[in-house]
Amino acid sequence: MNGRIRTLRPALVGLIVPVSILVAWQLLGNAGVISQLLFPNPSAIWQDFWRLLQGGELASHLRISVLRALGGFALGGGLGIAAGLLVGLFRGIERTLDPTMQMIRMIPHLAVTALFVLWFGIGETSKILLVAKGAFFPLYINTFLGIRNADNKLFEVSRILGFGFVKRTFLLALPSALPNLFLGIRLSLGVAWLSLAVAELLGSTEGIGYLMMDARMLGRTSTVFVGIALFAVIGKAADSLVLAIERRALRWNATYKGQ
Repeated sequence: MNGRIRTLRPALVGLIVPVSILVAWQLLGNAGVISQLLFPNPSAIWQDFWRLLQGGELASHLRISVLRALGGFALGGGLGIAAGLLVGLFRGIERTLDPTMQMIRMIPHLAVTALFVLWFGIGETSKILLVAKGAFFPLYINTFLGIRNADNKLFEVSRILGFGFVKRTFLLALPSALPNLFLGIRLSLGVAWLSLAVAELLGSTEGIGYLMMDARMLGRTSTVFVGIALFAVIGKAADSLVLAIERRALRWNATYKGQ
């Protein structure tokens, strides 16, 4: 029992702030302090969530959004790791490729969204590519930094032992970059989820973003809050999953945990 309490304690402590906000929100709404039109009570948002869930509408939109996010993250994240490896391992590629990458990284997301919609329409291609762009750069930068922060003596030893490119990559470069790689995955997931929301809000006929946009046009503020809550909860769940995998994979990495 004590072990279970110790396991659940971080989650329970983490719930203090959001639960306090929801309780205060509900009480202020009941007292008429805040506008029900702009800020529906949490109870009203929950009722709307349950209505959408029972009708099957929410599950359909959510499935589409999750598939888009996973597809874009897999494409952009995979390319980001590959590009980060090449730039990190080869200075010639870094000098050739990295300046262009940094220029593309600085292009505002909204500007690219408009172009993608113009080029590819409002179908799946534009949304997946926008998510991929968002997921690419955090993993690209963190993979590159993880390799460059590795101890140079390890690479010297690998040359003496006659390691080829494949062995050097998978037995040395990638394990050395793992702390940065996991950080990049967490950042990429956040940016990918944000990119999906932007893509679906600006041009879509399905997905959570479309559900929110449609609800805004019809004045159903509670449904907009349902979409916001779903983005927050699913994003947090994905981040927590990656964090749990990171802690298990990097048990050897003794770092400062705070006081």
